[in-house]
Amino acid sequence: MHQSELDTLDLAFIAVYGVIIVAIGVLTARRTHSGDDLFLAGRRLTWVPIGLSLFASNISSTTLIGLAGAAYVWGIAVANYEWMAAPILVLMALVLAPVYLRLRIGTVPEYLEHRFDARVRRYFSALTLFANIVVDTAGTLFAGAVVLTVFVPSLDLFTAALLLAAVAAAYTAAGGLAAVVYTDMLQAVILLVGAVLVTWLCFARLDFDWAGFVAATDPQKLSLFLPLDDPNLPWLGTLIGVPVLGFYFWCTNQFIVQRVLGARDIGHARRGLLLAGLLKLPVLFIMVLPGVLALAILPPLENGDQVYPALIAELLPAGLSGLILAALMAALMSSIDSTLNSASALLTLDFIKPMRPGLSPRALAWTGRAAIGLFMLLAAAIAPQIGRFEGLFHYLQTALSYLVPPVAAVFLLGVFSRRAGPFSALATLLGGHALSALLFALWLAGALDLHFTLVAGLLFAAAVLIFAVSARLYPAAAVRGDAIWQPALLRPEPRPALWWDYRLHAAVLLVLTLWLVWAFA
Repeated sequence: MHQSELDTLDLAFIAVYGVIIVAIGVLTARRTHSGDDLFLAGRRLTWVPIGLSLFASNISSTTLIGLAGAAYVWGIAVANYEWMAAPILVLMALVLAPVYLRLRIGTVPEYLEHRFDARVRRYFSALTLFANIVVDTAGTLFAGAVVLTVFVPSLDLFTAALLLAAVAAAYTAAGGLAAVVYTDMLQAVILLVGAVLVTWLCFARLDFDWAGFVAATDPQKLSLFLPLDDPNLPWLGTLIGVPVLGFYFWCTNQFIVQRVLGARDIGHARRGLLLAGLLKLPVLFIMVLPGVLALAILPPLENGDQVYPALIAELLPAGLSGLILAALMAALMSSIDSTLNSASALLTLDFIKPMRPGLSPRALAWTGRAAIGLFMLLAAAIAPQIGRFEGLFHYLQTALSYLVPPVAAVFLLGVFSRRAGPFSALATLLGGHALSALLFALWLAGALDLHFTLVAGLLFAAAVLIFAVSARLYPAAAVRGDAIWQPALLRPEPRPALWWDYRLHAAVLLVLTLWLVWAFA
């Protein structure tokens, strides 16, 4: 299909997908009566839904659209954001997840109240709300709007974004996290099948001549590590900045961690996290490489974010185009529903419930549904403005590089340190974000020419220093022991079979990650 238009069979595939999503929302709504049901799926989630949902929610705008576009412009080094998820998810499974579940928290900021105090909780919750709407949800809506406007040129960006947001908000408000997770399971399968198919057809267009493609391609575009002066992703930024961004995303971001908080027990939470880490490794081959292969398949494109929709239009016949477009919509909807639900949980559980403790569970659920509608409108209004940036991926990572390093320092050090108290956490957040604001102002003025991953690394180092010095000068009077990680939390379930031991799974995942990095370094 060479035109940016949809065949009847394509529309049929998309319609069937839409009917299934609506059905899931209706069925899960019957079991959604309280805030716990809406935001945590009744804490009944098992490891397969958790892993697939983590993968599907993350894979949205930063992968099929943003990563493919970035790979088209500057090569496979963008996959560093993908493989880095594996060791970070191992850290989450071993350290933070058991602490979170032991405290039975409903939101990630709630952990900070247990560990520090309510002021720290509210500060981080407000920051997360801002990031969820302005960065995560708006970025995903922009990605979806780009796709829709390629295939339906009569739509403008705002209308397309509003349409996507309305659909996601409808089933999320009805079924809550359960609807999000179970639709994510379907979406993850469609995504994987669709991505493999697009990659296969890309190679088929090149007669499966990998050696010939390598010989005709700039070697730098096929290397994970770029020179220190590279404007896209210098190797030092990969080592000091990407882990900071990844730690925030996988370990402290409400819209991701919410699935872990809804786990049946720590065993299911850990295996779900490790499954998500395993699924992240093939992303290099099935979602990043097509962006580079497109250089030999497509005519030059002005905007890298158009690469994946253009590949669909170029390579796929009627019917299959609809299947892959449904997969693309699945990726986008998966992230939209996740961010809307998590933003609603933050507003309801971290602000409204403490102010109105007498609200009934049913009233709390309806308050959360109203919040989802409000956030849908806000994100849809912001999404079209992202087109002013150099690209979707650049927008997402730049915003996070200035926002999240102080947060990463507070969580990472706070979960281990018994000395630090509320003063250390607040000093780190306020001081770190004041420095972030200064650097961002310098960047806007053109006085700071530093890659955003290097900025993230430097801000994290500064935040660690503030945390350590303030903890020594103003040590905590008392700290809750169950909010601190302890080696005893590494114990697996009683007498598990060796093949079922999460520690073996974690070791295998780390070995596979090292092999991948070594092979493409």
